[in-house]
Amino acid sequence: MRIKSVFSHSFERYGKVLTGYDVKDLLKQLENTTKKPDNAVVYEPGDAGLESLPIAKEFSTNAYGGMPIQVGYCNGNNTKLNCLEWHRGSELNIPANDIVLLLAPLQSVKNGKLSTSCVEAFYVPKGIIVEIYETTLHYAPCNAVRYGEVSKEGFRVIVVLPKDTNTSAPELKKLNIEDRLLWARNKWLIAHPDSNEAKNGAFVGLSGVNIDIASK
Repeated sequence: MRIKSVFSHSFERYGKVLTGYDVKDLLKQLENTTKKPDNAVVYEPGDAGLESLPIAKEFSTNAYGGMPIQVGYCNGNNTKLNCLEWHRGSELNIPANDIVLLLAPLQSVKNGKLSTSCVEAFYVPKGIIVEIYETTLHYAPCNAVRYGEVSKEGFRVIVVLPKDTNTSAPELKKLNIEDRLLWARNKWLIAHPDSNEAKNGAFVGLSGVNIDIASK
């Protein structure tokens, strides 16, 4: 799979790079206070230590126009697609390590279904703030790929989202196909049949190869 840059024209349909923010203290806090599993991925929607930093207020005021947000993280090691999700509202990703994001356009989802052939890969250097639009399908980051080899250092990534996203799903009467995809609060998800999420009851909507950037 060809891996493009978030600075490329190809990325413009999915998001943009944000500038003007100083994230050094945020990434230092992330690296000093959060664990990074060797063979798994952990996600926390909100972290009190991260949210106590001044940059969290800047993101709320500037990046989200005064809306309430949460600042959490996604850490670990991963090379597979497994699922794709989306939210109402943009997501900010700020990696402490170089990463690869696997993305696809929400407009290509039909009746909850999507071919993984629609997925594109983008390289994000550490320290870069990437806004992922709400119309962009995404999921857990992947380890960076350098010179054809997958990095073994894993990743720590700051994840900023509208407040309460990815917490417990509300109870609702299912009115349409999208309601069947609601996996958590403000989190719609489609899973590949090979994923653990599918085994745990997530809607199976991805067809084709479960992309693995470690595959030659």
